[in-house]
Amino acid sequence: MGFYDLSVMSASGEEISMKQFEGKVVLVVNTATGCGFTPHYKDIEAMYEKYHDRGFEVIDVPCNQFAGQTPGTDEEIHEFCSLNYNTQFPQMKKADVNGENAIELFKFLKNEKGFEGFGKGPAALAMSAMLSKIDKNYKKNPEIKWNFTKFVIDRSGNVVARFEPTAKMDNVDKCVESLL
Repeated sequence: MGFYDLSVMSASGEEISMKQFEGKVVLVVNTATGCGFTPHYKDIEAMYEKYHDRGFEVIDVPCNQFAGQTPGTDEEIHEFCSLNYNTQFPQMKKADVNGENAIELFKFLKNEKGFEGFGKGPAALAMSAMLSKIDKNYKKNPEIKWNFTKFVIDRSGNVVARFEPTAKMDNVDKCVESLL
């Protein structure tokens, strides 16, 4: 099974096949409206506006699995993002990205690109400290660690990169641009 064999549910309940993104560069991200990383929406929207005409798409999957930081309905989440970040990319139905109820898209992505660390810097140290209290083995499993974990898929459907929420958005942007 590959990326193009998968689908997700839109916020309105419509099945969205990844096949429709064939030949495009795709950023898949699990998001939250009440997280310290929520301002990433601004950078993701800027990338969408800059690269969409060149074949770039965003698949935004709101998720409430991390400290309950996405408590709203799909409609409330969309309204928040539109009003605060002027998001134009589509948002999917709120879903789980870890555990037995994780959607197939995230099971696939985690299998393709496991966790490789948070990098360096204060945010990375803070995430490591927090997660070591929640899951002592967090470094050894591919699970999504927090909101705004990003996966980049190339025009052929290959998962080429995973960026933890602590990654600089400039690095995500450079990765996407290199594939366009």
